[in-house]
Amino acid sequence: MDPMLWSDPSNEPPEELREAQAMLRRAGLVLAIGMIAAFIILGLH
Repeated sequence: MDPMLWSDPSNEPPEELREAQAMLRRAGLVLAIGMIAAFIILGLH
């Protein structure tokens, strides 16, 4: 592996991309919880 120079960009994604990834993670979590709740409600009937 090559040593990194001080001028090399870091592997950090840009701020906008990190915010988009966090938003997608939250949306996925909400969707998963909603699906589980829907299955429980449908299963009780």
